[in-house]
Amino acid sequence: MSIDQAIPVSALLRPMPGRSSANFRKTMSIIRARLARRPASYSRISWPVWAGACLLLTAAAMIFLDGAAADWRAQLPAGFVATARTFTDFGLGGWYLIPPAVLLLLANLLDWRTLSKRWHMVACNWTCLAFFMLGAAGLSGLAVTVLKHVIGRQRPNLAGVELLSLHPFAFEARFASFPSGHATNVGAVAAMVMLLSPSWGKYVVLPVTVWIAVTRVVVGMHYPSDTIAGFGLGVACTVATALIFARLGFIFRRTAAGLPVRKKTFRLRATWRKRASPPPIRFLETANP
Repeated sequence: MSIDQAIPVSALLRPMPGRSSANFRKTMSIIRARLARRPASYSRISWPVWAGACLLLTAAAMIFLDGAAADWRAQLPAGFVATARTFTDFGLGGWYLIPPAVLLLLANLLDWRTLSKRWHMVACNWTCLAFFMLGAAGLSGLAVTVLKHVIGRQRPNLAGVELLSLHPFAFEARFASFPSGHATNVGAVAAMVMLLSPSWGKYVVLPVTVWIAVTRVVVGMHYPSDTIAGFGLGVACTVATALIFARLGFIFRRTAAGLPVRKKTFRLRATWRKRASPPPIRFLETANP
């Protein structure tokens, strides 16, 4: 096609609103149909046990760690604190909300009819992953924001602060210490990766996310108990989101007990089957016709 015959940009953009609306309606219809077909049967996870364990750890941190955190922080080397300040911003929610939101926007503008069966599956899997990330990060972010302002714990970096100085519904950043929002975000990310790729989650992502949560204490923005509660909250929100996705049949499959398991059909890249090579011709079979 020559330059003179090129399709105008307006002609490419004109069908996008209608396509976006149609894609959204199709997605919602698929979700409604699957919810209607699949009963609300979830894994028998002992939520009270895990919640109780998290609350006990949080209480222990309040009793034994929160009071000593300021003295411990004052003895840290300046280089260590500077490194923590560099890493602590990776706990901001934008890192985990904006990329999946952009991916969903692009998927919603895609003309799915033009895709081959193989690439259609890849696009579906990427879209499901974006939905999962946005749902888990969004749910955990909403939960921690509500709790922060309902509880209203004063941050430790304020002068003359008491360990349990509470100002409910103050709606100010200085009274939004418990739970830690950064720790909640990275806890959600750790759970996402551990559900999708347990080996990477346990040995790579979990230590990194725990370190990012610890930086909130190092930089003086939170108590240890804030980060423990936030990390646990992020994990719980992600697991709850994964259970809903398993019911829908997206990414995960349901299990009678335990955490949802990633489906074998969930792949983020196209795969091509190798053509079977013809069987070798044996010499003895051809030597005596």
